[in-house]
Amino acid sequence: MSDLLAPEHVFALVAIALSTALLVVAARRRPGSWLKVLAAVLVVDEVSWWFFLLGGGQPGSQVALSLPLQLCDVAIFIAAAALWTRRQLVVEVTYFWGLAGTIQALLTPDLPQHFPSYPYFQYYIAHGGVVAAALVLVVGLGQRPRRWAVARVAGLTVAYAALVGLVDAVTGADYMYLRSKPPTATLLDVLGPWPWYILSASVIAAFLFAILDAPFRLRERRAEALR
Repeated sequence: MSDLLAPEHVFALVAIALSTALLVVAARRRPGSWLKVLAAVLVVDEVSWWFFLLGGGQPGSQVALSLPLQLCDVAIFIAAAALWTRRQLVVEVTYFWGLAGTIQALLTPDLPQHFPSYPYFQYYIAHGGVVAAALVLVVGLGQRPRRWAVARVAGLTVAYAALVGLVDAVTGADYMYLRSKPPTATLLDVLGPWPWYILSASVIAAFLFAILDAPFRLRERRAEALR
């Protein structure tokens, strides 16, 4: 695991923050086909990881347990789809999953490799790209979440977690850490033992979704009050 707040970790976070800010400004001033380029970068980055695993680049890894079923893996493809199509539902999923979930993966990375290895760059490009996509779409392009977006995304999240839980039960894998906590330090460590940390994490996720949605609902209320 990368040491939290080690120079290489801080460097990655600063680079992601600066790049995201530039992309948001670019989306406001000149939205265009470059959004699809960003989507392609995310997909290529994620698919390259599969080839890396298939080529034995991760000693001791089991390809069968490295399928793209973690929430962050799926979020990468959803973010790419949102950038490419700008369909409102996938934009909303990207926004809530990216800012409520993927940011946590950036702050507490499950990454044993160090700079300047391929896994280091792949990890931060993928996770940073999801966060950047969420802000580009919502802040840069102004595709704000609709009413009841929280309920829709929460429902999709629960349904997906149930599907992954079934895969875990059948295969013995631990996608989304539904069977045990990750070996690295994460927020789950302070949320109690299994299975209570799953319930605690769900409550926190719902709370974060509500916080992320609040500015848009407040704006709506103010606009209605002025009519």
